Amino acid sequence: TLVVPGAVQKLPVFAKRVREAREQGEIVIYVCDSHNPSDSEFKKWPPHAVEGTWGAQIVDELAPEEEDFVVKKRRYSGFFGTDLDLLLRELGVETLILTGLVTNICVLCTAIDGDMRGYKLEVVKDCVVALDEEMNRFALKEMEEVLGAKIV
Repeated sequence: TLVVPGAVQKLPVFAKRVREAREQGEIVIYVCDSHNPSDSEFKKWPPHAVEGTWGAQIVDELAPEEEDFVVKKRRYSGFFGTDLDLLLRELGVETLILTGLVTNICVLCTAIDGDMRGYKLEVVKDCVVALDEEMNRFALKEMEEVLGAKIV
């Protein structure tokens, strides 16, 4: 299992942002790791979020509601090998408001791919977590300075 330090402590902040998004009529899309048991990513990282296990489930504090969407992914970017772009275009989404784990890996890679597809980017600073604070700062700076993301 791959545990991200500080993620559990941030759950109330994540839950509050999801509630606010729903109250404001924003579309909520969960992009979740869901790996095959023999996924090649496990050559780089310990096995984690294996499809059908608790690690691939969304925690109760952030449980999706009926109107939410869930996109499963096997790579760092939420766009690679998924139908995320098609879903966003069908919904008329122009701006991605990014939250989640891990700032310098999955969030950054998704932001890069979103930028390449023409989406405007916002990153909720209090709703991202990296493996350490230095990497968190690096990724936020990269997204802001290189991708033009608005850090909110």
